[in-house]
Amino acid sequence: MKCPHCGHDQSRVLDTRESGDGIRRRRLCANCDERFTTYEQVSTAVHIVKSDGRREPFDRTKLLNGIRIACAKRPIAMAELERIADQIEEHIHGSGKAEVPSKVIGNMILDRLRTIDPVAYIRFATIYLELPDLEAVQQEINRLVGHS
Repeated sequence: MKCPHCGHDQSRVLDTRESGDGIRRRRLCANCDERFTTYEQVSTAVHIVKSDGRREPFDRTKLLNGIRIACAKRPIAMAELERIADQIEEHIHGSGKAEVPSKVIGNMILDRLRTIDPVAYIRFATIYLELPDLEAVQQEINRLVGHS
């Protein structure tokens, strides 16, 4: 940590306190004896690896919007959709991995939609599984009905 006053890289921590979602430290520069404050936060940046190899930061809003679209005009409470997004986000951040394949997230959404609403499941599966025609959709419906 470089001193903002003289640029020296040696300092001593005088005080440490929790501050919101991080830590605040008061420091004393070993060179110029000036005091300064630093803030530390845990980095939780997780990137999603798309099927084509692209990487993008995890975006809870994007996750929730995808779930909402599949559940549009279905009798599912918004609180339930938020709960699904919370569970998936917890899993992603709790995995400790810096990168998570998008396939993992898609499968988690499918698993949850399968249990709460079969129509929302089929809507999401049609896009996510890239079902090319009605026959493929019918096969997925048959598979879904077979799991019930």
